[in-house]
This record gives sequence, structure tokens and C-alpha cells, in this order.
Amino acid sequence: MDTAQPILLKADELGRIEIIERDGMRMIRRDVAAARWWARLFARRAAAREARALIRLAAIDGVPALLGWDGRELLRGYIVGAPMQQAQPRQRGYYRDALRLLAQLHRRGIVHNDLAKEPNWLVRADGSPALVDFQIAWTRGRRGRLFRLLAREDLRHLLKHKRTYCAAALSARQRAILETPALHSRLWRATGKRLYKLIARRVFGYWDNEGQGRVRD
Repeated sequence: MDTAQPILLKADELGRIEIIERDGMRMIRRDVAAARWWARLFARRAAAREARALIRLAAIDGVPALLGWDGRELLRGYIVGAPMQQAQPRQRGYYRDALRLLAQLHRRGIVHNDLAKEPNWLVRADGSPALVDFQIAWTRGRRGRLFRLLAREDLRHLLKHKRTYCAAALSARQRAILETPALHSRLWRATGKRLYKLIARRVFGYWDNEGQGRVRD
């Protein structure tokens, strides 16, 4: 049973995300049942995708544990940490550990697909990285050409953050990766990205670096 008042993190057309305490354990609840009727199917599929990803990533330090998913409510472990845009990590060790964490995801057949957003990277109290929000992750497990392209984009987005906060630590190879985005990424920026931003901001109230939608009335 819940033992404390929930702390609302986000409420929008896709539902509510809250910090709750249940049976003495702090956790994150994604309430899909609170989504708008027209977005409920999408919200449920996104939560199911996140559940699949967390199952495959079980026991990896820096990834929240899946605590429950019943088709209406997703529960995942609470990781103490500040989002990247607040913590602004400038230590080389953070990015070294982040590369290792990303490699563990990819070895298990998961691509995050949303690492351009700084709020999806956490900086924990000991300075180590953690990842959250696997709603649009690649969870098929197959490691073909498309998987490798998407995995490279995961890496490139991490390196973009490293360039922002710790540019002096970039290697020559990492700079070369930054300078050569994948073809699908270039096409996305040239075509669909503006429409995506318009919909995300006007409909869902999202802004790339804020990590929150608007709190819905």
C-alpha cells in the first residue's frame, strides 16, 4: 500500500509520472490510466516497451529495476540523482562510466533511442551515470544493420553531451563520430524534426532540455 503522498513529476496527455512510496520502498509510478482517451493506446504501448527494456536490462547498475507492469501502471525503481542539465557533469570519469553503461545496454540488444534529452541521463551522488525513460527503446534484440545504426546514434548523443560539458576529454575518434551523423539522423533533421518539435511542444508541452511536460489541469 502507498504510505506517503505521491510527488508529481509530470502530468500530460500520456498520463502521470509520480514518485511514490509503497511498502516502505520509494519508486516511480507511470500511470497510463490517466492518459487522455485519444493517447491511451500509445501510452500503453510505450509503457509496455519500457517494461520489456527494463526486463532485458535487469541487474545493470545505473538502470532502474522493473517492479511491476499490469497494463495500467508501470512501477520502476527510484534512482537518486540529478538530471544532466542540472548537474552538468564535467568529470572525465562520468563519461567513461557512461560509455560502459551504454555498452552494457547494447550488449543486451537494447538501444535507448532518446539520449539526446539530457533529463534521461542522471548524475548520482557518487558522480556515476544512470539512465531512465526507455519508452521508445529498441527492444527487438536483433543486432542487424539497423540496430548498429541506432546504437551508433546512442553513442553520438552521449558524445554531444560530453562535448557540451567536458569537450577537452573528447578523443580524435569521438570527434570524428560527432562529425558524421548517420544518414537517417541527417534526414530526420532535414525533414521530420521540425514537425516533431511542433507537436511535442504544442500538444504535449515538451521542451527538449527540460525533461517535463506541462502539468495538466
